[in-house]
Amino acid sequence: MTTFRHIDVLIAGAGPTGSTLAADLVRRGLSVRLVDKSSHGFTGSRAKGIQPRTLEVLEDLGVVHEALAEGGSYPKAGFHLGPFTIPWRMMPHNKITPDTPYPNILLLPQHRTDAILHRLLNRSGLSVEFNTAVESFEQDSEGVTTTLATGEKIRSRYLVGADGGSSTVRKSAGIPFVGETNDSDRSLIFDGIIDGLSRDRWHIWPRKKGKTIAACPLPHSDQFQVMIRLKPDDMPDLTEAKLEEQFHYLTGLRIHNITWKSVFRPNVRLVERYRSGRVFLAGDAAHVHTPAGGQGLNTGIQDAYNLGWKLAQVIAGAPESLLDSYEDERRPIAAQVLNRSNELYASMDQKRMSGLKRGDEERQLKLTYYGGPLSSDNQAATTTLRVGDRAPDAPCMGPTGQTRLFDIYQGPHFTLLAFGHHAAQALHEVAWPTSGAELHRYCVTAEPANGAAAACIADSSGMLSRIYGITGDTLILIRPDGYIGGIFKNNWREAFNRISSTVAPLH
Repeated sequence: MTTFRHIDVLIAGAGPTGSTLAADLVRRGLSVRLVDKSSHGFTGSRAKGIQPRTLEVLEDLGVVHEALAEGGSYPKAGFHLGPFTIPWRMMPHNKITPDTPYPNILLLPQHRTDAILHRLLNRSGLSVEFNTAVESFEQDSEGVTTTLATGEKIRSRYLVGADGGSSTVRKSAGIPFVGETNDSDRSLIFDGIIDGLSRDRWHIWPRKKGKTIAACPLPHSDQFQVMIRLKPDDMPDLTEAKLEEQFHYLTGLRIHNITWKSVFRPNVRLVERYRSGRVFLAGDAAHVHTPAGGQGLNTGIQDAYNLGWKLAQVIAGAPESLLDSYEDERRPIAAQVLNRSNELYASMDQKRMSGLKRGDEERQLKLTYYGGPLSSDNQAATTTLRVGDRAPDAPCMGPTGQTRLFDIYQGPHFTLLAFGHHAAQALHEVAWPTSGAELHRYCVTAEPANGAAAACIADSSGMLSRIYGITGDTLILIRPDGYIGGIFKNNWREAFNRISSTVAPLH
């Protein structure tokens, strides 16, 4: 007998994208199921670079300390040219600043990222349902009915496909995946232990018997991630014995205890649309990248972080049009990231050192939604920020002592900051609904106010105001995903209500 389970959101795919979305929705009180066709969690290193903006997302979810403990810094490259090894820094080492607590990319094998997110879900009372594939679905004006391979039918308000480049959800929704896959450009990639190879370098052999080989040490382990670029006519053999034999033939070194292996082809594809009615795509289901620049996993997590609060707000009663902003904001970002990773990969393909350089663009801290549908009604700006920009961190003094803006922003709520006397007066005059995400309101004062309410924070050093570019009375709305949702300098109520009517439930 077929049974129906009614939930808010069904997510297909329990990789970093789907797991991030599930964690965000669960903390917003939604009923969620997370299914994955695999029999267990991912076991390889594959996407191993966690960019600074993604670390900020992990902090908001409360697990950045786990990521930092299990990850490490990227080592310098070591180019092996004959008898010489030439050291070279691929990535600059940036200092921590008051507005950027995580300035550098973190080396963290993907299986650890997945495990961190899965443990978070378990603590929240949600378990990944492995061996559970989406077989088909039908949608109507009220929701989506999904049939699982187990025969179970699930009725959900929304379905999200985060099920990878070969997404069943995308194919079933009939959404074109535009781009190309170069089957002649392939690489072997596998994890194993290499005897006698130093772990202080990302070793690269650029001209070894007609191939390029790289071995990156994985932190807190004795493993390396190995990549071997294949020739177009090579026939790869993924048996452990053959991989060991080929690596020894090319480098003279012994590798053993191979725990994961794959053949990688550089897909470059982007969906024509991120939404089909009540069905959404995120992560690799919506865009696939070359490995250059470490952007794929990070862009997927950002998709989830953008979509989660919007789904929750619409379910709570916000206008359905809010969900259209997901594609409008994220698809241009994915296109931009694809172009950048393609440029880097082309440079690497042409043996140019510039293809190995990593800088600000890869860190994803400067990605902005400025000019998008949620910023078009509010064009005000400060000297440093526009609507749609990332809301930076800054030190401040809270009711219990020294704190940071990121501590204040952490959680599923909106935040409203008031700078100046008139803005502080308006802070509690603007209306906000009682359903959906809460609005946390703070007036920013020059000095701690004795006996002040918990809604005051002090900017004694003036650094917060400088970072936020404040020159006069200003209200700043921060979205739940850490981007500037509105900047208001006059007509407080009218301007604020215009913005809140697009992102909050109707009063």
